[in-house]
Amino acid sequence: MNKIRACIFDLDGVIVDTAKYHYLAWKRLANELGFDFTEEDNERLKGVSRMRSLEILLEIGGKELTAADMEKSAAKKNEWYVEYIEKLEPEEILPGVSAFLTELRGKGIKTALGSASKNAPLILERLKLNSYFDAVIDGTKVSNAKPDPEVFLKGAQELGIEPESCIVFEDAQAGIDAARNGNMFCVGVGAPENLNGWDHLIPGFANVTFEEIVNKLKLVNLK
Repeated sequence: MNKIRACIFDLDGVIVDTAKYHYLAWKRLANELGFDFTEEDNERLKGVSRMRSLEILLEIGGKELTAADMEKSAAKKNEWYVEYIEKLEPEEILPGVSAFLTELRGKGIKTALGSASKNAPLILERLKLNSYFDAVIDGTKVSNAKPDPEVFLKGAQELGIEPESCIVFEDAQAGIDAARNGNMFCVGVGAPENLNGWDHLIPGFANVTFEEIVNKLKLVNLK
């Protein structure tokens, strides 16, 4: 097993739960278009780009929009979402994340954020986490959505670390697939019934240490 030299994190559902704000903004848009959008419907949008999410939303509502109106609707949804996340506080960082990032800093492990969100820098700023990341790859820096590994490969590249020495932390199946496609180790964050293809699975970062994860990955590779 290669020595782990970097950790790359997805944002939504891994560092902070902004999914609820995405849901509120999409629901608001659906209501404006004349139909309801449930939390169950919202599961279909997890890890999906903004425009594809809008296409799914319209499919659910049985609506069609012109290309111009789709652009306007996507922009409106994002404006509402930004309104919500501008009120984010550091207290909303998910349990155990700050301690885990601090441990990585202490051990000299490089860190990157790899998120499709174009609002990632704003979210990190609101959470006061900027100083914990050596590189931030967001939706403005990539052209291919997960499961394409572009976002994670660019993260590794900016860190100067080979993909085989990186662990990706992901809560969405598309992200796990992206990590595997990029030849990286992957730790799934969530429930086993929702995710597959990971090297190790954690429910969250509470009481989780870097050493514990590395030891689990060694066991996986010795099987």
